[in-house]
Amino acid sequence: MSLIIHIYYTGQNGSAKKFVEEMISKGIVDQIRKEEGNEQYDYFYPINDKETVLLIDKWKDQEALDKHHQSQMMKEISVLRNKYHLHMKTEKLTHI
Repeated sequence: MSLIIHIYYTGQNGSAKKFVEEMISKGIVDQIRKEEGNEQYDYFYPINDKETVLLIDKWKDQEALDKHHQSQMMKEISVLRNKYHLHMKTEKLTHI
């Protein structure tokens, strides 16, 4: 049973896209994709909201997600999220 997390990052003046660009350029995205239990980590841009980025994050199980949440990368993500003054909305789905 996989867990799918939708995270909507919303900012102002293109800050959400800048956040994604920095996540990629710093190698954080690649590191997360290589974590044990990560099945997907992809960003999308909603066509009707230029200030929001959607992250679809899929994990093998809750244990893999919990390990990710305790990783150094989560601290780096938090720093960047604050740097770009982003607000988050999350949705958690279970895939059987």
